[in-house]
Amino acid sequence: MTSLLSLYSGSGRVDDARKVFDEMPERTIVSWTAFFSGCIASGKHSEAIGLFKEMVETGVRPDSYSVVRVLSACVQVGDLDSAEWIANLVEEIEMQKNSYVYATLVNLYAKGGKMEKARSVFDSMVEKDVVTWSTMIQGYASNSLPKEGVELFHQMLREDLRPDQYSIVGFLSSCASLGALDLGEWGSGLIDREEFLTNLVMGNALIDMYAKCGAMSRGFQVFKDMKEKDRVIMNTAITGLAKNGHVKLSFAVLDRQKSWVSHLMGLIQDGLRFFNSITSVYSLKRTVEHYGCMVDLWGRAGQLGDAYRVANGCRLVKETRLAERVLKELIALEPWNAGNYVQLSNIYSVNGRWDEAAEVREEMNKKGMKKLPGWSWIELEGTVHEFLADDKSHPLSDKIYAKLEDLGNEMRLMGFVPTTECVMFDVEEEEKETVLGYHSEKLAVALGLISTGHGEVIRVVKNLRVCGDCHEAMKLISKITRREIVVRDNNRFHCFTNGTCSCNDYW
Repeated sequence: MTSLLSLYSGSGRVDDARKVFDEMPERTIVSWTAFFSGCIASGKHSEAIGLFKEMVETGVRPDSYSVVRVLSACVQVGDLDSAEWIANLVEEIEMQKNSYVYATLVNLYAKGGKMEKARSVFDSMVEKDVVTWSTMIQGYASNSLPKEGVELFHQMLREDLRPDQYSIVGFLSSCASLGALDLGEWGSGLIDREEFLTNLVMGNALIDMYAKCGAMSRGFQVFKDMKEKDRVIMNTAITGLAKNGHVKLSFAVLDRQKSWVSHLMGLIQDGLRFFNSITSVYSLKRTVEHYGCMVDLWGRAGQLGDAYRVANGCRLVKETRLAERVLKELIALEPWNAGNYVQLSNIYSVNGRWDEAAEVREEMNKKGMKKLPGWSWIELEGTVHEFLADDKSHPLSDKIYAKLEDLGNEMRLMGFVPTTECVMFDVEEEEKETVLGYHSEKLAVALGLISTGHGEVIRVVKNLRVCGDCHEAMKLISKITRREIVVRDNNRFHCFTNGTCSCNDYW
């Protein structure tokens, strides 16, 4: 009967296999595995997982092959809970894990965002192939742990393993998140350039890295040199061009390629034209991303009736009452989203409504919500340096603060007055000026200035929006030092040169 069961299961006749299976007087590990393997082959992954659990409950001890098969089903449906249960079972029965069991667990943990567990399994492996290394590197990149991804990539190279396309893509993604241009270019140099130009996944990763590191001119050259282009690469190029300030060029690519996911950067008339033609000219279906772009456009143009759901637009044109109403509606819709509370608190603070701002913060505390701390980082000679506001943990802190003090004196001589409304808590004006002076992006820029030669571009990444005071300060610092300063915040790139910014103070 086992042979007949295997025949039905292997040919996709799961219902017939079930009849044979139910009639079997005794079921061995072979018959159980044959049946749930047939379910897996027929796409019935959850049913296969259930059969495996049923097998264990009946007292049949799984072997390595059956574990591998059922873990493959867990991967297909992303069933991390079942995978963890299987992993614990393997430990309990002291089964010797083969490399695939380890690799599958690493993959599932990484996809489930449990990188500590993924790393624990990874470190316990005696032998690791490049696929397992790549899985970990990509897991770090996709779970917002880019520094760990970069470090693991270096470790892989020290093990004399040649990176494959997946490890390179994960590494470039980490470099993109860090804004680490030099690291990214070094990593891309480990692979023949022709591979990037013929491999859509690798090419897209390289373009994205250049875009997020503020070097989109190089990214656009890669885009032009690609042997073929799909929609993903089109969107990466268009978005990268737009966010780096090359708006007209992004429109030119958009017109030529008829791709539709890009940020329209506040050009209201052009934006409306493209938005309307999505359905009227090209008969395409609008997505939430398209409406999101238009809402942002209306908000930036001050047309707040149209941009009713975007509080950011309210900030730009100082419509406090409407912003308050919008944010309260958003809080009602998304009570779990701390960002809505933070924006509402900031609106109150900017307008001197300190008691109401305190009430919002107290509500956040009651719900266990925390404001995301502002981080900035800069890459220097392959090392990423991170800063919080008022951070004095860096070995060069004394020189960093001295540099900012010198720059502050020069800026005051040029008439600079700190924008104290950017301080979101009630203290004296003098204390507000002190608070503003040591924001994380200023510390990172100061380190860049004292650590690099004249003429070198300073590149800084911040995880939050650059505040208005820092934005004004960066313009003057670029003029005083005659250096180009590129700051990537969570909204766009700011290229400061000779006292001006590429965003035209419009962010």
